[in-house]
Amino acid sequence: MNLASLLDPVSASIVVGGTLLATVLRCGTGDCGQALAGIGRLGSKRFDASEARSELAVKVQQIQREGVLRVQPAHSGDREFDEATDRLIGTRSVAGLLEIHEANKQRRLAADGQAIRTLAQAADLAPVFGLAATLFSLTQLPADGINKHAYMGAISMAVCATLYGLLLANLVLAPLARAVERAAAEEESERQKIVDWLAKQVAGAMPARVRPQLVPEKLSA
Repeated sequence: MNLASLLDPVSASIVVGGTLLATVLRCGTGDCGQALAGIGRLGSKRFDASEARSELAVKVQQIQREGVLRVQPAHSGDREFDEATDRLIGTRSVAGLLEIHEANKQRRLAADGQAIRTLAQAADLAPVFGLAATLFSLTQLPADGINKHAYMGAISMAVCATLYGLLLANLVLAPLARAVERAAAEEESERQKIVDWLAKQVAGAMPARVRPQLVPEKLSA
């Protein structure tokens, strides 16, 4: 098998360049930036649950020992959990913690959704530009008769173009979209477990809220 025959820089340029350009035009630079950021985070651990939990355990012990009224905000290193614990201490309620967590969760889901949709869009566009490169290769056939070498070259380019589009879509872009989706789902699951644990641990240290009692009016006879 001659692998060199599968190398066609012109076809590759049309497929890859066309796919990237069309994705930017369709999705915009913001979504494409989110896609690149999502891909970049795949190389490293997005969220270290054990480290975050160990850092929060110190604050939980302090709240359980001294009460939430005496605890001063202290940052653990994770920005989102820092915001959540600051709200917990500031409002003296678990509801404040859950409110910040939910807001950050929606922000993360929106960003990850942008990245996933952009990569999926690019995966859909890659075979289209494989077909475009195939059509371009067929235009290279000589108009004044079929030359054997020109004919074989055009056919080879057409086959490579179609192959590049399929490989780019199914072996690169679609797997990247799925990888970003899996990483996002794993992070959300780990964060939710920690928030549930944190809320349960500090619930008993929250100050009781005094509810006003209704005093029935005295009716004169």
